[in-house]
Amino acid sequence: MPRSRLITSAAAAAVLLAGMALAAGASPAAVAARGAAKAHVGAMSVPAPLVHGKLGSLHGKLGPLDAKLVEVGAQPPTDAQCRAAFDFPCYSPQEIRQAYGVNSLLARGDDGAGQTIVIFDSYGSPTIASDLASFDAGYGLPAPPSFTILSPLGTVPFDPSAIPDQIGWAAETTLDVEWSHAMAPDASIVLMTSPVDETQGVQGMPQFNELENYALDHHLGQVFSQSWGTTENTLFTSAGEQVLSDFESTYARAAAMGVTVLASAGDSGTANPDVDGNIYPFPTVNFPASSPLATAVGGTSLYADTSGNYQSETVWNSDGGAGGGGISQQFAEPLYQRLLPESDQAQLAGMRGLPDIAWNADPNTPVLVYLSFFGPSAAGYYSIGGTSEGSPSLAGAVADIDQLAGHPVGLLNPYLYVLGTLGIGFHDVTVGNNALDGIPGYSATPGWDLASGWGSPDLGQLFGDIAFLARGQDHTLRALKLRARTLIR
Repeated sequence: MPRSRLITSAAAAAVLLAGMALAAGASPAAVAARGAAKAHVGAMSVPAPLVHGKLGSLHGKLGPLDAKLVEVGAQPPTDAQCRAAFDFPCYSPQEIRQAYGVNSLLARGDDGAGQTIVIFDSYGSPTIASDLASFDAGYGLPAPPSFTILSPLGTVPFDPSAIPDQIGWAAETTLDVEWSHAMAPDASIVLMTSPVDETQGVQGMPQFNELENYALDHHLGQVFSQSWGTTENTLFTSAGEQVLSDFESTYARAAAMGVTVLASAGDSGTANPDVDGNIYPFPTVNFPASSPLATAVGGTSLYADTSGNYQSETVWNSDGGAGGGGISQQFAEPLYQRLLPESDQAQLAGMRGLPDIAWNADPNTPVLVYLSFFGPSAAGYYSIGGTSEGSPSLAGAVADIDQLAGHPVGLLNPYLYVLGTLGIGFHDVTVGNNALDGIPGYSATPGWDLASGWGSPDLGQLFGDIAFLARGQDHTLRALKLRARTLIR
């Protein structure tokens, strides 16, 4: 069972099964009774669902998921309806675009045209093509120019009774595909699926690495999204070190080819598990987010009005989940992080810090996905949270900037740090921390920090400026800094 995946499959299984039963007419009491005390799905023990009316919500201990069946049917509820009925927002694609400045890119016609996003997941979803079409119809989005599913390593039948993790991966796949498309409606999407369950430690990682090399070999796309990972420390074995080495070679190759690699930072703050599900007694981070060649996407709680106008953000830390972040025990501090001030240098002590950037992740400030893989009785819109939202959403935004720049921007981090040090292009998150389960965490501060990175993007400004920097011939940090100073307004 995956104990590190950013959406917990055991949690997803119980939640979605509860939602299916409710949609079919079972009473909330009956559904709750079925999950009395502890519900065991696969090898992972999770609390039984707490059901309120239409909502089935459950938090998995090791990678919190709060998935709620909000509306059965083809039409999504409005944000205002969610706030009135459930006391939480359910942000639409249009609202998230407004909050993070994507609308200004789309208004210029930079909507990902000519670009391709590549998503990697175990198993995939048997209904992802039709679910994407329903999501698009519900929110008035165009279909992508192309949506391709590739499984060069083979597939396994969708049978959650035999492989419970398939439910969580199907939900993960749905979130990845629908929300990358929401941010880049004219970009093509390639979904690459592995027949092996990525869990914790080495398992499933070699297959993902093989898929990523396949994508590079065949020039499938310019942006890679990874909403999964394992605690970095679980790879401190001979087999794990080989996984780290193989991925770093792949990421170096991606950077040389101009491919941007994004990775969700995790949903357990600094409290991440070992291969047996026991939380390490000290702060840890997740890989591949900890790679210096990947852009690590942390998590926030986004507060916006029902038109999507940005109000504020804090570090996500609620209901047993928190945005991942901290200091790598594997990777040395990359050159771009040496732009950080002395106070940050003292904290990093020569090691890689993460996240680099943040995005909405709180299940209490969720987005919606359309799911139908349990059949018509449970087909509809589910609210969902986690840093799994950030990687694909930002991947869509990177596709937009690639179009704006006229070529792929590749490794994003040097641009983020050059602009961040000048105070350009971010909503600075200065409230909250990511301590969890008694493990010390990190507090948000002005500027870059280990809880939210530079904060969330103001993409209208940030990505326009990245496109300007990316058009230059000299991409050394010194040259980028000199060019960036001309952007100070």
